[in-house]
Amino acid sequence: QVQLVESGGDLVQPGGSLRLSCAASGFTLEDYTIGWFRQAPGKEREGVSCITISDGATYYADSVKGRFGISRDNTKNTVYLQMNSLKPEDSAVYYCAANRGPAVKAMCVFILHDYEGQGTQVTVSS
Repeated sequence: QVQLVESGGDLVQPGGSLRLSCAASGFTLEDYTIGWFRQAPGKEREGVSCITISDGATYYADSVKGRFGISRDNTKNTVYLQMNSLKPEDSAVYYCAANRGPAVKAMCVFILHDYEGQGTQVTVSS
C-alpha cells in the first residue's frame, strides 16, 4: 500500500523556521520524484520544491528560493523540506507528493503526481 505521511507543520512566528518530513512507503522511491505542494485558502495549489530521488536534482519555486531547502534520506525513505525565514504568505497546507520519473521541474510547475499525502498545516503568524 502506497503511503506518504507528512509531519512537522506548526504555528510559527514570521522569520522562524520549520522542517517538514515526508515518510514514503509502498513503492520504490528511487523511481520517483518527490515534491512539496502547498495550498492556501482561496488560492491555487503551488509547487514549492521537488527533488529527484535517484540523482538529487532539485527545483524551487521563485517564491521560496533561497529560504527553503529540500533533501532526502534514502535510507529512511524520507524527504525533508527545511523552511527558513518564514513569511505569513507561506501559510498553507503543505502536501507531499510522488510522481514517477525524473522530471523535477515539470512536477513542480504542473503539479504532477501519482500519489499525495494528507497534508500538514503551516501557519506563520505573530
